[in-house]
Amino acid sequence: MALTIWHNPRCTKSRETLALLQARGLQPEIRLYLQDPPDRAELEAALALLGQPASALLRQKDSGLAKDADSGQILDALLRNPALIERPLVLTDSAAAIGRPPEAVLAILPA
Repeated sequence: MALTIWHNPRCTKSRETLALLQARGLQPEIRLYLQDPPDRAELEAALALLGQPASALLRQKDSGLAKDADSGQILDALLRNPALIERPLVLTDSAAAIGRPPEAVLAILPA
């Protein structure tokens, strides 16, 4: 199973989520998304795995976007400023979860 975390080492929740995965013996691919931002196709693929609207990936309080912004506007904002991506995001081949709280990612891991 492929396992990737879009990680920001300065973020407490991101560090906690990574530690949770590692404590379970998992070694995810760590993507430092601020240095290696996803492109539009990757954002759209992540949303498809997440099964939620684009607004789920947006750090709303930091964005300056209206709550009713459409998906295109949100994706454009995420592409311009990857710091607006909600973190951490954990992805497998078939699902994704945002680690807020960190235990939320456990739902997408095999038993």
